[in-house]
Amino acid sequence: MLDQAMKQQLKSYLEHLKTNVRLRLALDDSDTAQKLNALATDIASLSSKIEVVTDADASERKPQMVVESPERGTAIGFAGLPMGHEFTSLVLALLHSGGHPMKLDAETIEQIAALDNELKVEIFISLSCQNCPEVVQAFNMMAAINPAITTTMIDGAAFQEEVKSRDIMAVPSVFVNGELFGQGRMSLEEILNKVDRGAAAKKADKINQQAPFDVLVVGGGPAGSSAAIYAARKGIRTGVVADRFGGQVQDTMAIENFISVKATTGPKLVASLEEHVKEYGVEVMTEQRAANIIGAEETSDGYIHVELESGAVLKARSVITSTGARWREMNVPGEQEYRNKGVAYCPHCDGPLFKGKRTAVIGGGNSGIEAAIDLAGIVEHVTVLEFADTLRADQVLIDKANATANIEIITLAETTQVLGDGTRVTGLEYKDRTSGELKQLALSGIFVQIGLVPNSEWLKDSKVALSSRGEIEVDAHGATSLSGVFAAGDVTTVPYKQIIIAMGEGAKASLGAFDYLIRTPAPVASEQAA
Repeated sequence: MLDQAMKQQLKSYLEHLKTNVRLRLALDDSDTAQKLNALATDIASLSSKIEVVTDADASERKPQMVVESPERGTAIGFAGLPMGHEFTSLVLALLHSGGHPMKLDAETIEQIAALDNELKVEIFISLSCQNCPEVVQAFNMMAAINPAITTTMIDGAAFQEEVKSRDIMAVPSVFVNGELFGQGRMSLEEILNKVDRGAAAKKADKINQQAPFDVLVVGGGPAGSSAAIYAARKGIRTGVVADRFGGQVQDTMAIENFISVKATTGPKLVASLEEHVKEYGVEVMTEQRAANIIGAEETSDGYIHVELESGAVLKARSVITSTGARWREMNVPGEQEYRNKGVAYCPHCDGPLFKGKRTAVIGGGNSGIEAAIDLAGIVEHVTVLEFADTLRADQVLIDKANATANIEIITLAETTQVLGDGTRVTGLEYKDRTSGELKQLALSGIFVQIGLVPNSEWLKDSKVALSSRGEIEVDAHGATSLSGVFAAGDVTTVPYKQIIIAMGEGAKASLGAFDYLIRTPAPVASEQAA
């Protein structure tokens, strides 16, 4: 099952096992079961601390492999073949079940261990989904720490009937004790906030106790990371507050235009950014959304206040907002009703769920045509709907799409409604902008790829000036209309929304903020806080 190079690499990892690990197999007569059995046999041959047990009664869901710790009584399941993006999840499950330390702080481990409610977790994934491993690995770590928590990764492609019966139209889809817990990317912190009552309030209290920052960065994407690094290197107190670290880049599958790096993925780049930021001792606060900003001239202590949705308030001498952008929605009837029930925004993640079915892509830019090409190898047929009379994608992509037999492109098409049966998408309605005629397409999936919307709603009641498109207006130094507040990245009026441009703008805004700080007297309150 594993080639020699992979075996050698895995063997070196398994040398870190401190305690015994059992692989319990529940098999059927499928080809997947044979491959799973071969995989378990290969793994066991690489370490004397691993044994394989075949137990037909171990699970009704077959084929399945459960990674067990006989010493601690923990169980981590993999239904289907955990290869592709999920092979790393399997390797980590082996290591953590065998006593290898996790990259978690002691406080988080203690919080997980203290959970006293039994949680049966089922995570439906696709092996091509780049967002799924983070969710699988988060729950797997919880299961490896606390025996009251059991997890099972389920490959949706291998268990199509179960996917259909549960109306799963997006991955990852997480069920806890039989009830839908959440869909899409979620961090360990977010999971703990939901399963541990009172966790969010404790975190808000902790944030309220933070001393004022010299530079507070709102947003943890490429622009925010760059800004934080440049600020921290000046030796000043720097913080980052963000909904999630990495922002939209976390959802990017392939990055091939980041200068000096021929090819990488969003999650890999984000991991490097986070490691670099934390190397400078930056205070990183995630799972927090900004709600408002109040200028220093309006506060009693002379600091800029950033109010969070959790109720906490952070104070700073200067602020750099880099909250980025998100996928633009169609805003037509049925879109929200059928979101994750056929309406999707990530072809890499959710495409495999529509294998052999008819789909549509909304948008004829680079992302839309790339999505169509990607889907064409999985689904029966792809229809691209473009509002304008011409496609906006690069010619090389257009040529490839036109040469792909199961891709159809319709221009001058205005999507007017998502159609469904109350449970899932059954089609869409669009208007022919030439004739005005309303037409319908029978579909199972709709992938929306029509650009970005700046994440600036939290500033609508502030004195930070926004453009007509909702972007933050900045000058050549990254400064906004509010004194001491700077901005960078996709949320601003700076053209060309690219990772490398966002990083440069983040550095520029940080240098602008530092220049502001050295020319602006510190509030008297800073002496008391020191």
